[in-house]
Amino acid sequence: MPNITIKGTDGEFSAYLAVPKAKSGPGILAIQEIFGVNQDMRDHCDAWADRGYFALCPDLYWRQEPGVELTDQTDEEWQKAATLYYAVDVDKAVEDLQTSLATIRSMDGCTGKVGTMGFCLGGLLTYLMATRSTSDCNVGYYGVGIDEKLGEASNISKPTMLHIAEEDRFVNKEAQTTIKDGLKDIPLVTIHSYAGQEHAFARHKGTHYNADAAALANTRTVDIFEKYLR
Repeated sequence: MPNITIKGTDGEFSAYLAVPKAKSGPGILAIQEIFGVNQDMRDHCDAWADRGYFALCPDLYWRQEPGVELTDQTDEEWQKAATLYYAVDVDKAVEDLQTSLATIRSMDGCTGKVGTMGFCLGGLLTYLMATRSTSDCNVGYYGVGIDEKLGEASNISKPTMLHIAEEDRFVNKEAQTTIKDGLKDIPLVTIHSYAGQEHAFARHKGTHYNADAAALANTRTVDIFEKYLR
């Protein structure tokens, strides 16, 4: 599947696009982890295309270094990923995602219904798309920093699901409790916790990948998208 170019408010950036065989269907805006638009994110997009969705994953590091592709397999890659992650302007990233959302909605064959799905950094950005955009449904995996953005929770107007890894070293127990308490009165939000799981349990070939937990989370994700995007 090809990369496409998206014209944003501050310049142009690339995005990986996977198209369903039928050339028609709803859309998924896939939001990268700290490792960029790498093979893992392309695999997620391709899987959604196989399910009959358009899937678009924009490069959110383009202001720093376009085309970053890293893994979790070496210390050097982790260090570079951390440097890029801490330099991200979250508000600008959301602007890029809002533009990307409009882009996928306007594609020939797209029904106009589009959900967001993200991991790690993308999990936080998925939550912010739930609070700041018109996405039709949102699913975040082990989002880092959501506990610091709960003041926006009342803006959520579409179904939103969060997958939380109970042994997440980047989202400690206190933060997990804060998230659950902060969102418990938002009826559109569903939270699933995964006992014994570490951060990135759904990252293909990742250090902490767990097939059973990933399959359960992915099944729940497919179900909510099928319900609200079809």
